[in-house]
Amino acid sequence: MGASRGPRLSGLQKQVLSLYRGFLRAARCKSAADRRQIESIVSAEFRRNSNQVDRKNFLYIEYLLRRGKKQLEQLQSPNTESLSQTKQS
Repeated sequence: MGASRGPRLSGLQKQVLSLYRGFLRAARCKSAADRRQIESIVSAEFRRNSNQVDRKNFLYIEYLLRRGKKQLEQLQSPNTESLSQTKQS
């Protein structure tokens, strides 16, 4: 029996999912309390963007991917304990 396959994903969708998984993996290296906070922030941010950003706005999605990769690099640093979240209007 083979694994069931979902819908085919575009390159950008694969990058977004990879970034999301990267954040969850990085959260595993932090303390339990920080891990829960990181997972909550990441989940909320990805969900907010999935609802607010037009799927055809490739430039903005690529910008968000670049920004997310920089934030992930920061989070992976041993000196970083947690993420902070800012409200955007």
